[in-house]
This record gives sequence, C-alpha cells and structure tokens, in this order.
Amino acid sequence: MRGGGRHWWPGHPVVAVARPRRRGVFPAGSLHSGGLRVAELMAQPLILQGAGWDDYALLDSGHGRKLERYGRHRFVRPEAQALWAPRLPDWDADGEFVPGSDEEGGGRWQFARPVPEEGWPLGWREVRFTAQCTPFRHLGFFPDMAPVWDWMRGALAGREGAETLNLFGYTGVGTLALSACGPVTHVDASKKSVAQARDNAALSGAAERPIRWLVDDAVKFAAREVRRGRRYDGIILDPPKFGRGPKGETWRIEEGLARLVSECRRLLDQESRFLFLTVYAVRMSSLALAGLLAETFAGLPGRVEHGELAVREQGEDGRLLPTAIFARWLNS
Repeated sequence: MRGGGRHWWPGHPVVAVARPRRRGVFPAGSLHSGGLRVAELMAQPLILQGAGWDDYALLDSGHGRKLERYGRHRFVRPEAQALWAPRLPDWDADGEFVPGSDEEGGGRWQFARPVPEEGWPLGWREVRFTAQCTPFRHLGFFPDMAPVWDWMRGALAGREGAETLNLFGYTGVGTLALSACGPVTHVDASKKSVAQARDNAALSGAAERPIRWLVDDAVKFAAREVRRGRRYDGIILDPPKFGRGPKGETWRIEEGLARLVSECRRLLDQESRFLFLTVYAVRMSSLALAGLLAETFAGLPGRVEHGELAVREQGEDGRLLPTAIFARWLNS
C-alpha cells in the first residue's frame, strides 16, 4: 500500500439534525418501511456548467468532434454529443485522436506538430499538474470537473480540517483541489495513475499535505473503511464504465454502482457535507442516479440533486457541450 503512512482520522459524534422541508422539492418515496425518511429528491435537473480558464478552453465543437486548447497546444477529440455544425472554418490543431472501430474506446493519436511525449505543465487555480496525450483519448485530467471542484470546496466551507475521500482518483487534480480543505484519501486501481497524482502533488507544492495515496480496488477499500469505523465529510465518485482493480477485479458500473454507493453511505453521517457522483458514456439517466442516492441516503438530512455536466465554448455566444450526468447528496 503506497502513501505517506500518516493518518488523520479522529472520531466524530453522530448528531441527529432536524431540518425543515424545503419548498419546491419532491420527497422520494416518503417513508421507508422502517420509518426512516428518504433524502429529499429535487425534481428538476440542473446543469453544472464550466468555462475555460488560462490553461484550458473549449474552442469549438460539431460533427461529433471538439477542438480544445490545453495550454499552448490544441487538440481535436471525438465528442458524440456535438450534434451541430462547427463554427470555426479551420481547426488548426497539434493533434487529433482518431477513434477505433471497437466499442471499448480504442483509437490512436495523429500529430500534425510535435507534442511532448512526457507531457507539459498546466494549472487550475493553485493546483499544478501535467497534461499528456494518453491512449484513452483524454489528456490526463477532466476539465469538465472544474465546477465540481469549486462546488466541493464551497460545500466544505467553514469545516476546518474536513476529511474527504476521492475514489477513482486518477491523476489527483480533484484530490489536490480538496486538499486545501483538509486531509484526503486518494484511491485508484492504477499504480501509474497514483504515481502521476503524487508527481502532481509535488508540482503543486502539496507533497507534504495530509493525503493518503492508495492503489486499491474502490469497492473493497470502501467496505474495509466501513469495517474500520471510518467516516468522511465528503466523498467524490467518478467511476468508469468498465475497469479492472489492481488484482484483476472486474468493474462494470451497471453491476457495481449500487453496492459502492451503499458502502459510501455508511462512511457518511449527519455531520457530513456531500457525496458527488459522475457517470460518463453510459445509457443512463441522471434521474436514475438520483433515485439510487435518494433510496440509499435514508435517515440523513439534506437533499439529492441531479443533472448534467457541461462545458461552454469560448465566446459570448458559446454553446454548452454536455459531457456527463451527475447526482449529488448535499447536507448544507
């Protein structure tokens, strides 16, 4: 098990909090047979939209592709939800990812100009990290998550030393964003991704922050944390459609998501602030995700919201490009 070898997990008392019913919300299922009230489900979906920043911009999209700027480099990548026509007459890009014919996301990069194989530095707010053209069509981080990182920081405002868990933490940009609020446990099944996350922490000057870097299977780790009696102030889940754990464990989101959410629920209590779940490239509704959270979070105060993540193109009339669906439990 890799990590700093330090732990910051003081116990917290469980405090029952009575909360008034908010107007304009739909109570999901009213009462369970055991008499516990289900977390309130907001009926209307939300759009959580991000925009570009100094080191990233969505320049244009259309005809099933998108043109993005990552620092000094521009790339074209597939985007099935860009159903409209591009607005720019010429997409001058350093490289393009050409998808394969299979359904597992294969393909290859084609470069018009040299791009550093080892990557190049980028930043989001105070967080620094390395962007790199990966075999999986992305560039080592997910820019549409930027508004989520801001939202989580806001949800933890006023909670000094908040302890959070990042499952499927990948290269750690979200972990480093959360580490400004307190200790973080970062879990990913890929040794390479966790090593990159640690490098990004060093690049950000955050190598000494209280972060546990763990190579582990997300579901098994969450179950062990439950047995240990752990609790967290917030949890972020960004599971893939399909994946494998460090010991060959198979992950399929349709089969494993309900169990994982159930384990995460047991790591949260009445004093916890949030759980944020994103899902990509799956034929599933955000309302279905929200229904799962609402049923699972029985007995806790707060509400469940759902909707879509989207990135706005640059320019005054930039279009919104949807990228993922999400559901979140918020206790504010």
